[in-house]
Amino acid sequence: MKNTLQAIERVTTQISLIIACAMMAIAAFLGFFQVIMRFVLEIPAEWTEVLIRFSLIWMVFMGVPYAFRVGAMVSVDVLYRWAGPRGKRLFDVVTALASLTLVAVIIWWGWDYANRGKMQTVIGLENVSMFWAYLALPVGGLFCIPAILAQFFNPQRSELENAQ
Repeated sequence: MKNTLQAIERVTTQISLIIACAMMAIAAFLGFFQVIMRFVLEIPAEWTEVLIRFSLIWMVFMGVPYAFRVGAMVSVDVLYRWAGPRGKRLFDVVTALASLTLVAVIIWWGWDYANRGKMQTVIGLENVSMFWAYLALPVGGLFCIPAILAQFFNPQRSELENAQ
């Protein structure tokens, strides 16, 4: 069970990280394109602003699973260092439960919000529904679940451990 979870987490976290990197590259390219169009050619491309915003939203929500996996998301280093072995495990349990609860809320309300945004079109991209921007919340949340569970069962705290 533990090995299966780790294999699933490794794949899902890698996929989410690839998507996050791709979204960052798209945002950077579109930003560069927008500057060239607006200030060099003096033909503004307003549609790029919306796509940059969308790609940044997707980048953040697809990058969060990696942050959870390496223990960089919900961390109070001082408390963790002061706690004994039982306190550290209790801290891990509380952190995992709090993270899963937060992610569940993000998935639930993100999906609801995405469905409500189906009828709303994007200004500047009249044929594109806001559904696609809001969908980043539940999709990113779903990718977070294996990362949180893997962090609980097989913690990675190299940054915290090297600081001691």
